[in-house]
Amino acid sequence: MVEHPAPEVVSSHGVYENPWISVREDRVIHTSGEPGLIGVVTMTDGVTILPITADGRVFLVREYKYALGRPSIELVSGGLDADEAPIAAARRELAEELGLTAREWIDYGHVDPFTSIVRCRNHLFIARDLTEGEATPEPTEHIEPLAMRFDEALQMALDGTITHSATCCLLMRAHIRGIA
Repeated sequence: MVEHPAPEVVSSHGVYENPWISVREDRVIHTSGEPGLIGVVTMTDGVTILPITADGRVFLVREYKYALGRPSIELVSGGLDADEAPIAAARRELAEELGLTAREWIDYGHVDPFTSIVRCRNHLFIARDLTEGEATPEPTEHIEPLAMRFDEALQMALDGTITHSATCCLLMRAHIRGIA
């Protein structure tokens, strides 16, 4: 097994912080002896949910994403509130964005979407045995709900129409495990 030693941190200082992210800059000495500068972004952990009906329909959303400068098709996703458990955040986000509640929840692990410079765990869930209700998105969210067959959503991830990494991972895991 190859050893993977961490660089030695010489100094670390915060550069920026808001309620959702913090940025710090670390001066390091790599194991080769070379000095280096590493930026680390720590984001609020998040959740991504695949709501699926007994007949194989799934629900996604299309929403404008500012950082991309365009709308993105994704599964319901959102950040954890302070001290909120991932499953609680998943239930809250599904109800807020699509007005759905689920009787069955399956934990599909997590992904670390940006391992080089970003620390942000994204917890993945499948929601089944759904009940429809009233969506209550935040005033800043303009969400277009999308319903389709699972195989259509999977194809959109495979052909690059869906680029949201947690959505792609969750769709692939569900397909490989035979959930849909």
